[in-house]
Amino acid sequence: MRQKRVQTITIGAVFIAILIIQSFVPYLGYIRILPALPSITIIPLTVALAGVLLGTGFGTTMGLVWGILSLILAYTQPGDLVSLMLFQNPFIAIVPRVGAGFVGGMIGQAANLNKKAQTTFVYILAGLATSAVNTLLVIGLTSLFFMHDPASLLHNLGQDHNQAPLIAILLTVLGANGIAEAIFTGFVTPFIALPIKKYLLKRIN
Repeated sequence: MRQKRVQTITIGAVFIAILIIQSFVPYLGYIRILPALPSITIIPLTVALAGVLLGTGFGTTMGLVWGILSLILAYTQPGDLVSLMLFQNPFIAIVPRVGAGFVGGMIGQAANLNKKAQTTFVYILAGLATSAVNTLLVIGLTSLFFMHDPASLLHNLGQDHNQAPLIAILLTVLGANGIAEAIFTGFVTPFIALPIKKYLLKRIN
């Protein structure tokens, strides 16, 4: 039991270190495609892996760390005006990340609790959910906070003359990034998580 606890703490520390490196080293965590729009991020993969391997609690913790790092980045080195406007708000920066880590971890743990569960499918679902929850909560909270004064945000999104509801614009503009992130995270999660899980089980036994 003590060995497993030490192992969990060690692996958790490695995941947090990876998350910090991804956040601050260009192109390791955030990949910029269009200069005016937020970067595509592969960090949901790291958070999903932490959740499925170490449990819901640590997945949530990873989401919290990611959110705090997003807030710090928005103040210290924002890559674009949209990211600055969104992620300098602590609710938009932190809440979606925490929710993503929690949901991904919850789904991932189904593979451990139910031995009959198709582990690969569950891990794919956990990866998809981690990324999708983050994107949808960012869009939802952004539409809420900018509901009464969306002009500057729409300008920076290049949507000045778009008369559609703000949430529809955000789903269109930011949703493309979100779909790409979700597909990537869902596809890659089982390919990394399954070998690591197998190795860890051997070490414990």
